[in-house]
Amino acid sequence: MSKMINTVTGPVSSDSLGKTYIHEHLLFGYPGFQGDFSVAPFNREEALKTCVDTIKPLVEQYGLKTAVDATPNDCGRDVLFMKEVSEKTGLNIIASSGYYYEGEGAPAYFKQRSGMTDIVADIYEMMKLETTVGIEGTGIKAGVFKLASSKDVITDYEKAFFTAAAKVSAEEGIPIITHTQQGTMGPEQADLLIAAGADPKRINIGHMGGSTDIQYHLNTLAKGVYISLDRFGLQQLAGCPADSTREMIIAALCAAGYADRIMLGHDSIIVWKGRPLPLPEAALPLVANWNWGHILKDVVPDLKKLGVSDEQINMMLVENPKRFFGY
Repeated sequence: MSKMINTVTGPVSSDSLGKTYIHEHLLFGYPGFQGDFSVAPFNREEALKTCVDTIKPLVEQYGLKTAVDATPNDCGRDVLFMKEVSEKTGLNIIASSGYYYEGEGAPAYFKQRSGMTDIVADIYEMMKLETTVGIEGTGIKAGVFKLASSKDVITDYEKAFFTAAAKVSAEEGIPIITHTQQGTMGPEQADLLIAAGADPKRINIGHMGGSTDIQYHLNTLAKGVYISLDRFGLQQLAGCPADSTREMIIAALCAAGYADRIMLGHDSIIVWKGRPLPLPEAALPLVANWNWGHILKDVVPDLKKLGVSDEQINMMLVENPKRFFGY
C-alpha cells in the first residue's frame, strides 16, 4: 500500500522512492561548529556545488532515487540547502527531526529546562510541529525521526527523545531511524520505542554493522524491526569493522531469510560544517571509500560474489524502504 511521504520538495508516493540510502548526510557539524566560523566559514555555494557534483552522477548513472538525510537538529541540519540540492539533482531527500546522542550532542538546552518543565512534552511538541507543519518556518516537513543512544547505555536524556518520537510516530505514522553507538543497544532501543507506542514496522535500528555478532543482529530482528548496515566505507575507525566483514554479515542474514528486513547506507558526510576532522595520514586509506557512491559501485558487486541475489539486493535498496515508509 502506498503512502505520501514528506520530502524537502514536497510529498511523494512511497511507491516512487526507488533505490534508497537510509542514512546519509549532505552537511554535518558537531555541536559547537558555529563558534568556529571565523576560522572555517560556511561557503554555501561551494558546498552546494560539491553536493550536486557528488549526487548527480549517482542519480543519472546508477539510478539512486532517494536518500534520508539523518542530520539531527543540533548538528547543522539545513532543509533549505537540502531542497536546493534536491531540485538540482532530482534526488528525493527526506529530512529528519531529532537530536544526537548525549556524548556528542548538545544536551545543555534540554537539561537546563528539565528541572522546570516536562521535556518529553517539549520534545513532542517540536517533533509534532516539524512533521506536520514544517521546520523552522520553511513549510518543509521532516519525513522521519532520527534518534541516538550512547555506547552500552540509553541515558535519561536520550530516553526523552525516544519517548517523544514514539508518541508522534504512533499518532502520525512517521518512521524512526536510529544511531546505535558502535553497534550497541539495538534490542534495547527497539524495546523502548515499542513500549512507548511505536510500531516495530516503522522502526529501523541503525549502525548495526558496528557489531560483528550475528546473534546480536538476530536478537534485534526478533523485535520485529528493520535494521540497517549503513556505515559502508568507514572502516576500522569509530568502532567500525572492515567492509568485508559487514558484507559477510549481510550475506549470512540474507541466507537466513532476513533480506526483507535490512536497509543500506554509508552515514557519509559530503560537506563538514566547521573545520574538517584532522585525520592522520595513516587513517586516510580507511576512509577512502566513505562516500555516497561506494554501495552502488563496490558493495553491491561484492555482495553478489557472496551469493546475495539481485532480488535480495533490490529488496534491501528498494522494497524495504518502500514498505518502511509506506506502511
